[in-house]
Amino acid sequence: MPMSPAFDQRLAPILPEIAAHFGTPFHLYDEIGIRDTGAALKAAFAEIEGFREYFAVKALPNPAILSIMRDLDFGFDCSSIPELILSRGVGAQADDIMFTSNNTSAAEFAAAFDQGGCILNLDSIGLLDNLPAAPELICFRYNPGARRTGNAIMGNPIEAKFGITHEQLLPAYQRAQALGVQRFGLHTMIISNERNYAYLVQTAAMLLELIESLSAALGVRFEFINIGGGFGLPYRPEDQPLDLAALSTEITALFAAFRRKHEYAPRLYMESGRYMTGGHGVLVTRAINRKETYRTYIGVDASMSALMRPGMYGAYHHVHVHGKDGEPTETVDVVGSLCENNDKFAVQRDLPRVEPGDLLVIHDTGAHGHAMGFNYNGRLRPQELLLCADGSIKRIRRAETVDDYFATLNFPADSMRL
Repeated sequence: MPMSPAFDQRLAPILPEIAAHFGTPFHLYDEIGIRDTGAALKAAFAEIEGFREYFAVKALPNPAILSIMRDLDFGFDCSSIPELILSRGVGAQADDIMFTSNNTSAAEFAAAFDQGGCILNLDSIGLLDNLPAAPELICFRYNPGARRTGNAIMGNPIEAKFGITHEQLLPAYQRAQALGVQRFGLHTMIISNERNYAYLVQTAAMLLELIESLSAALGVRFEFINIGGGFGLPYRPEDQPLDLAALSTEITALFAAFRRKHEYAPRLYMESGRYMTGGHGVLVTRAINRKETYRTYIGVDASMSALMRPGMYGAYHHVHVHGKDGEPTETVDVVGSLCENNDKFAVQRDLPRVEPGDLLVIHDTGAHGHAMGFNYNGRLRPQELLLCADGSIKRIRRAETVDDYFATLNFPADSMRL
């Protein structure tokens, strides 16, 4: 949805000064909004003992943001060594990190162990062979196969590269037991950007049913289920938000029923990234050109390299022109400078007339925005700013430089003759 009225009220009066001081383009995140969303998530699931959010670091891998998550007592979902390093850099310990592995090398596993350990979440039985030692606790990622996913981002589970099948679950845990593993969890992640809470409730019910049968076969109690992330955002103005209250009420009831039946219940974990930060970020860019051909094009100083979701997924991001609310509109494409025709932030969008120098605010870029940036055409990723709770503005990542772009071309000579 368009940025929250509270975020807009905090940002709008000072945006021209921010742009003048820091220059454009930049991603800017709202600390108050992030903290409020985190507090609401914790309150929603407070009746489930041991509930914990493991923030998906891939969504917004910046130490300043991870420190906010740490303040909220959240853990971190990581999928690479740099993400592990970022998480440990803000104080995360072994139980605070879920290492969700996909095609992970033995060297990466060794590095994860050497740096202090983590909760391993494997999506292949064969990855057990890559472990340097048997961990105390292990989790497998489950792929249920034919099941409606809600959107094209994750795709059909049968076609997805993630997870193990129903038939592979018991053998996977049995093999882990044979290696000496004694503690277990179960994970799945089969939806993305889903706003229909019923699918998330079904996911929780499915995992609870699975651990009931697996526990009987293995003779163990599962310590947790992780329903993954995938909580959706209402990117379009007409979209309805996820009903967090209904979601938490129904999942809490599932856990209460499980406890009554088994005299215990597992902990509930999730790994929301987009839901935590996505709606609390904007990409601010300045118009530099108007082009009138078969359409009207508004050229801006940011490119798809700073926000690839519209070009990659055809994703909608709301756009407003700063200071021109309520003015007559025209239909335009908002575009960057890459040599690619999909370098577009908005296509045939009705906006107030944009002139060079105007500031455009692209909404909901707080997740999978800067993090998915790239350097095609030699374009450099922009800076990141934080609108702090005290009203100050802090740079939390500088913009890339030309020196950064050429840094990997500086290396000791190396060759071999065959």
